[in-house]
Amino acid sequence: MKGMASYSSSHGRLAVALNLALFCLMIELSSVGLAHGDELRVGYYSSSCPSVEDVVRNTVTNAVARDPGMPAALIRLHFHDCFVRGCDASVLLDSTPGNPAEKDSPTNNPSLNGFDVIDVAKSTLESQCPQVVSCADILAFSARESVRIAGGFYYPVPAGRRDGLVSKESEVNQNLPMAFFNVKQLEDNFARKGFSLEDMVTLSGAHTIGDSHCSAFSNRLYNFKNTTNTSDPSMDQTYVSDLKSKCPAPGSGQDPTVSLDPVTPRTLDNQYYVNVKSQRGLLSSDQALMDRADTAGMVQANINSGSMWLH
Repeated sequence: MKGMASYSSSHGRLAVALNLALFCLMIELSSVGLAHGDELRVGYYSSSCPSVEDVVRNTVTNAVARDPGMPAALIRLHFHDCFVRGCDASVLLDSTPGNPAEKDSPTNNPSLNGFDVIDVAKSTLESQCPQVVSCADILAFSARESVRIAGGFYYPVPAGRRDGLVSKESEVNQNLPMAFFNVKQLEDNFARKGFSLEDMVTLSGAHTIGDSHCSAFSNRLYNFKNTTNTSDPSMDQTYVSDLKSKCPAPGSGQDPTVSLDPVTPRTLDNQYYVNVKSQRGLLSSDQALMDRADTAGMVQANINSGSMWLH
């Protein structure tokens, strides 16, 4: 990535760069946290388990046929795995007495889904290639298939990850970007994982699919900054009214979900950036991208490159 310098190039070059960035970022994300000396490669299972990618593809396709929201769930599951201990499938491990695991963190439970899809793929592969394919690689392949189904993007996935044996609930909030983060906090959080500011804005575009529990943003609708009956002024007020009709005030005991992108909630496209520029970013961390000139410019660049998001 070349930072802001790339934004002075022509629309065509910029669109291609952003398009390739999505491919490369998903691959790079799949490599976060590998131990020194480990090496990923495309075709890792070509001899030991040649059916692995077909099995994962069929499993994810069948899951999406039952639940159209599954692509977003699997992409998020992979992201939440990689950002804590690297892409080691530690997010799949169950809690043990005295050691609550990542999956039981309030950040992940009950909102993190897709575990059953990984279980089905793993079970199928164990019947064909016993003790060969790691759950971490199944997660990476599943995220790729989810991107393909939701947006038409395809990218080769290097494999060879090792499954971790440690999972700690306490490490989740220490590593994942939070819904209330400002741009500086987001920038620092992604930088710790080796990502640039431009990478962060690109990866934020995954919020163009999927849902969010109202509790993740209800503070923006009701009593913003402890001011009675005040909503976040950075939100479009028509959007606020619509969200209030779906999300009851805190304390009601209810916590429904709404689409992160109300326009194209099942398609991986650039609508997220259009929403953010229109003051319709659902989470505080989404709308925060408009708070600085550099990230706002990146938002606009993604809007201008809409045709390259459609395959």
